[in-house]
Amino acid sequence: MGRFGVEEEFVLLDEESLVPLALGDAIRKRIADESTLGTVSAEYLTCQLECITDPVTTMPDAERQLRHLRGLLGAHAAARSAIAAASGTPFASTRTSAVSPSPHYDDVAVHLAHISREHEVNGLHVHVEVGDDEERVRALNRVRGWLPVLLALSGNSPFVDGVHSGFASWRSIVIRRLPSSWSPPRFHDFDDYRAHVAQLVDLKVIPEAASLAWAVRLSERFPTVELRVFDAQLQTEETLFAAALSRAIVLTDDRISIGELDGIDASLWMAARRGMDARVIDPTTGAVADAWQVAGRMLDAIRPALAELGDEDLVDEHLERIHRHGTGAQRQSRAFDRDGVAGLRRLYRDGTPALPL
Repeated sequence: MGRFGVEEEFVLLDEESLVPLALGDAIRKRIADESTLGTVSAEYLTCQLECITDPVTTMPDAERQLRHLRGLLGAHAAARSAIAAASGTPFASTRTSAVSPSPHYDDVAVHLAHISREHEVNGLHVHVEVGDDEERVRALNRVRGWLPVLLALSGNSPFVDGVHSGFASWRSIVIRRLPSSWSPPRFHDFDDYRAHVAQLVDLKVIPEAASLAWAVRLSERFPTVELRVFDAQLQTEETLFAAALSRAIVLTDDRISIGELDGIDASLWMAARRGMDARVIDPTTGAVADAWQVAGRMLDAIRPALAELGDEDLVDEHLERIHRHGTGAQRQSRAFDRDGVAGLRRLYRDGTPALPL
């Protein structure tokens, strides 16, 4: 019980300009072949790579794999005068990134048309194993109400086109243009979930169920609830924090169900805009509250699960770090304001320190 897996997306950036750089198929295959813990695979655009852990049961197990994978990407990036950046959006862009060759991605690119040219986004996805179909749907419904505060805690994409977007998570705004994005509706049961997804496929707004862009969904490949609300995180410690919160929420049977779709999506917009300075709807009361207050109520609700899983100290310590040093978006903004591109370059490199090749 309590198995989970992590998927992290990275963008390769030119070390001088911080604009995306494409990787050829041969190089991406070489990186994948060199991984000894977890998996490296191509992502939607040729400037992106995804690192995927094997299923794990503890945060130290996840940490070993994540650090190995980040180090591998960092080393190959450095060898090419580049940086593997764990940021929800690149600092700047030439809008020339190509779609990675595959039948699936080709279909998606045709469907999205011009959106693909600007879809340079990197996320963090956390899979939490839940064996029973109906319990997975109940867990998905529980997660919905906490999505805004999870985004507020993890916003890490403040830049677009070389300027500050004014948003903590510009990635979330870009994702909003996709069909079936942000919060899913509340589902009555597993059959209701499947019927909703089948309708979207029938409408042809998505080519298949695996293309759902909801911030939380049921995995089509694994018996997991998949949380997709997070931006890619600067540091491994931040990824582990997001994973610990995700697992505890999914495994906490608190029956919280407050949260209409428009209220959750409005709260997600505010979380994307203002991060932890946002006001969002508290799913325990239905009232509007400060994001820090809602984060506190979320921790109160999931603390027994955190303690049972051995993640309580990790979450408390990282939440204190956010209090002291800010979210990824805030740290990116400060680094740029202080030292410009050089400040961002150092921040990105710190997150993917190169392993010896």
